Amino acid sequence: MRQSLFATLIALAPAAPVLAQDIDSSLGALQVAPVVQGLNDPWSFGFLPGGTVLITERGGRLLAATPEGVSAVSGVPEVYTRGQGGLLDVLVPRDFAQSREIFLSYSKRQRGGAGTAVLKARLSEDGARLEDTETIFEMAPGSSGGRHFGSRLVEARDGMLFVTIGERGDRPAAQDLSRHNGSVIRITRDGSVPSDNPFAGQSEAQPEIWSYGHRNPQGAALDAQGQLWVAEHGARGGDEVNRVEKGANYGWPVISYGRHYSGAKIGEGTEKPGMEQPVFYWDPSIAPSDMSFLAGGAWDGDLLVGSLKFDYISRLSGTPLREVEKLESEATLRVRDVDQGPDGQIWFLSEGNGTLYRATLP
Repeated sequence: MRQSLFATLIALAPAAPVLAQDIDSSLGALQVAPVVQGLNDPWSFGFLPGGTVLITERGGRLLAATPEGVSAVSGVPEVYTRGQGGLLDVLVPRDFAQSREIFLSYSKRQRGGAGTAVLKARLSEDGARLEDTETIFEMAPGSSGGRHFGSRLVEARDGMLFVTIGERGDRPAAQDLSRHNGSVIRITRDGSVPSDNPFAGQSEAQPEIWSYGHRNPQGAALDAQGQLWVAEHGARGGDEVNRVEKGANYGWPVISYGRHYSGAKIGEGTEKPGMEQPVFYWDPSIAPSDMSFLAGGAWDGDLLVGSLKFDYISRLSGTPLREVEKLESEATLRVRDVDQGPDGQIWFLSEGNGTLYRATLP
């Protein structure tokens, strides 16, 4: 079934152009094929055993793509769709074949505005609906406005969940441990707080926080050693790739390699004792989306990061980490999500083209 899906173009909307321009690369041409077209503000995708691909649309639809076509999965909660908010990430955990559980991040209406939340649900046996839905986490307190929700979900090797949360446009909140704004949180699969979280048991801190001082991390992935990394938006310049450590402060808005959109200086400069440095940063900003570490082949261990602003997939490699290649074609218009599929190939979502693509490595 998986191979037939990989070879099938599914069009949700008629008369859409098929943008399948190959991507030039240092390995040769990557053959690009559209898999699902006609998507409306697609945000993320995840692979189920057997070949089905789940796709989220920011407006609130969860779609299941199979070789037979695409259908909407019912039971998705109401989402707050103002600005950057909406239905965001989908996570298919490693034990899905036994548990049939999935996790969704979304912006939820709250008192005082809205915040990033995480839903746990069971996908019905026929794949048509979500059952036993439960919101296992929502950021506190609520924030007004429609900016900087994050949000990616990552399953750690020990089964814990990492969730990235933007500072919701409230810059000082990213340094306030009493709020979830601008943090990476770590929770169990039922939403409870692991006892070894760095701020668990501290009365003035939100116990779910794993790291803080982030601006708007919209990418997250584990490397081959199980270490969490995030990619996050700076302001005008200073988009960052960070290696996330327990209890660490990543400095926003006290330190940054960018400037405010007005041109004004941000904070106190580019470094300060007690605050972490990015492993890599872009200036000018590329507006990074999701990220994925590659396993196997000539690019083994390299990092891919999507660019929403400049319409390419960034390949980063080496020590120190640096951008070594821009993978781009007509297909890479506003890359919102990128991952290595179960087939070993590069899959990515183009928000601009409303299409899920597969790029085959030579």
